[in-house]
Amino acid sequence: MSTMNTVGRPTTPNRVESKPATLTGGRGLLQDEHLIFESDGWGKTGVDLPEPKTDGADLGDLVRRDPIGLPGLSEPETMRHYVRLSQKNHAIDLAIYPLGSCTMKHNPRLNEKIARLPGFADIHPLQPTSTVQGALELMDTLAHWLKTLTGMPAVALSPKAGAHGELCGLMAIRAAHEASGEPEKRRKVLVPTSAHGTNPATAAFVGYTVVEVAQTDDGRVDVADLAAKLGDDVAAIMVTNPNTCGLFERDILEISRLTHEAGAYFYCDGANFNAIVGRVRPGDLGVDAMHINLHKTFSTPHGGGGPGAGPVVLSEALAPFAPAPWVVHDADGYRLIEREEDEAEQAFGRLCAFQGQMGMYTRALSYMMSHGSDGLRQVAEDAVLNANYIKARLSDVMSAAFPDGPCMHEALFDDEWLKGTDVTTLDFAKAMIDEGFHPMTMYFPLVVHGAMLIEPTETESKQELDRFIHAMRALAEAAKAGDVDRFKGAPFHAPMKRLDETRAARSPVLRWTAPEGSNIAAE
Repeated sequence: MSTMNTVGRPTTPNRVESKPATLTGGRGLLQDEHLIFESDGWGKTGVDLPEPKTDGADLGDLVRRDPIGLPGLSEPETMRHYVRLSQKNHAIDLAIYPLGSCTMKHNPRLNEKIARLPGFADIHPLQPTSTVQGALELMDTLAHWLKTLTGMPAVALSPKAGAHGELCGLMAIRAAHEASGEPEKRRKVLVPTSAHGTNPATAAFVGYTVVEVAQTDDGRVDVADLAAKLGDDVAAIMVTNPNTCGLFERDILEISRLTHEAGAYFYCDGANFNAIVGRVRPGDLGVDAMHINLHKTFSTPHGGGGPGAGPVVLSEALAPFAPAPWVVHDADGYRLIEREEDEAEQAFGRLCAFQGQMGMYTRALSYMMSHGSDGLRQVAEDAVLNANYIKARLSDVMSAAFPDGPCMHEALFDDEWLKGTDVTTLDFAKAMIDEGFHPMTMYFPLVVHGAMLIEPTETESKQELDRFIHAMRALAEAAKAGDVDRFKGAPFHAPMKRLDETRAARSPVLRWTAPEGSNIAAE
C-alpha cells in the first residue's frame, strides 16, 4: 500500500528497502571518496615551481632528506575531493539543522561579503591605530548596539566563544570581590542542574567550588533551594535564561534580588539570547554579566565555519574590571585602552593577545544593521513561534518533557513515548539521518530522561518545518508500529554506518598511517 509524502511522491511506509550494493562504492550521485592520503599520484603536483637558485646549504641540519609525505593532486582533483567530502556532510544550506541550544541558523551572504572587504579582512593587529580607524569605529559601533540590546553599560569584545566569555565574566566577578576584600570568603558558585556543561566547568577552572541548585517539576530554577544555598560564601550564580529546557525563568527577578541581597553576582549564560533579542534586556532583569555568542544570535559562522566570538556585557558594578583592550572615541579619533594605561588600572588583565575576531565583528554588525530593531525583535518572535509550532505538531505522537504552557526557542521531548518499542533515543536519531535530517540534540539536558531537544530557529519556513515534522511523525509511528529493524540498523543510507561512538571517543585514531607494506609515501 502506497502513501503520498509532502512533496507528492509515492512512498512505502514501514519497510526498509533492500538495495543491492553498488560495484564502485558510489551511491547514485554520491561518489565514493577515500582519504586524501590514499589518493594516487604522490609524485605529481598541481603547480610548477622554478628551480631554486640556491642549494639550501645555509640551512645546515634543517635540509629535508626524506620525501615530504604529502599527496600530489591537480587542481580538478583537489576541488573534486573537497566537493565530494562536502556531499557527505549535513549543512544548514542543505536542510534544517535542529540542534537544540546551538542556534544553527542561516548565515546571510551579505555578512560574508562585508567581512571580506579590504580594510577589515586584510588588516594586522599591530598596525598603528591611525591606519585602522574604520575597524575601530566598527568595534565601537558594535559595542554600542550590544550594550543597547542588553541594557548593560559596558562590554568586553575580546572573548572568542561562549566558554571564553564565561571565563571573562567570572574573572571580572573575582576581581570585584578582590577589590572589596572578600576573595577568600566567597569561594562558591551556584549552578542549576540544567545548566550548560561549560558553566560548572568554567567555575571550577577559575577556582570556585560548584554547588548544584535543583530545578522544579516544571523545568525551572528551584528558588527555595537557591535561597537556602545563598550566603556570604557565594561569589556568583550562573543561570541560563531562557534555560536549557527551552523555558523562560519566570522567577528571574526574584533570583536576581536574592543573589544581590546575599552580596553575590548574577552571571547569565547568554547562549540562548536569540530567543529574547529585541524583546527583553538582560540588564533590566538584574544580570551582572552575560556572554553573547555572536556565532549564534547574530548569525556568524558556527562550529567549523568559525572562529566564534563571545563578547561579555557587564553591569555598572563589574564594568571597572572589564579586560583590556577596549575602544574609546575622543577628539583624536578612535584608540584602544590597554592594561598599562591608567584608564584600565582595575582591568583584570587580557583574555587574548590582541583585540578579538574582526571577521565576527563585521558579520554581527552587518546582521544587526540589515535587520534593524524591528527585525531583531522579529528574530526572537519567529524563533519562539517555530519552536512552539513543532511542539504542538509533535506532542500527540511524542511526549513533551514539559507539556504545560509554551516553550521558548526550543521544544524538548523525553523518551516516555518510546517505552515498550525497543527503540531508544539514539536509534531514533540515527533513523533521522536516513530521512535526510541531522538529528536533534540527544540526551541533553541531563535532567530529562532520553531527551530530544529541537531548535528550529527563526530562519526556517513553515514549508520546511512541515517537511521536518512529517518525517518525525512518520518515524514515531513506525517505532510504535514495531518496525524496530528500521531503527536498530540505521543509518542505512548514509556514507558511514553506525559507529562505536564510545570507542571513537575514548580511543580516537587521529593520525593516518600508510597500510603495512605500502609504498605510498615513498613514491
